[in-house]
Amino acid sequence: MTDKPMWEQIGTGFVQHYYQQFDLDRMKLADLYTDASCLTWEGEGFQGKTAIMNKLNTLPFQTILHKITAQDHHPTPDSCVMSMVMGQLKKKESHTHLGWHDG
Repeated sequence: MTDKPMWEQIGTGFVQHYYQQFDLDRMKLADLYTDASCLTWEGEGFQGKTAIMNKLNTLPFQTILHKITAQDHHPTPDSCVMSMVMGQLKKKESHTHLGWHDG
């Protein structure tokens, strides 16, 4: 059996870290964004660390759990990793919400 390609290892590790931080203390995500970063949330775009963190701080829930059901990672020509993550969101005090995905 061969090891997973490097981009798979990087993508899987990043996804685990990102959503763990999102679930525990989303303010810690600030270090993962730069002024060139982009986020789309329910069709609305945000660019830059400040705008993204403002959005994450004003989400209508305090606690959330991500249940990842699938993730795919691909290398890009510029030596980056593109990840697609699918799963479910669950408020700790409520039922499961519709599926979500990042890309």
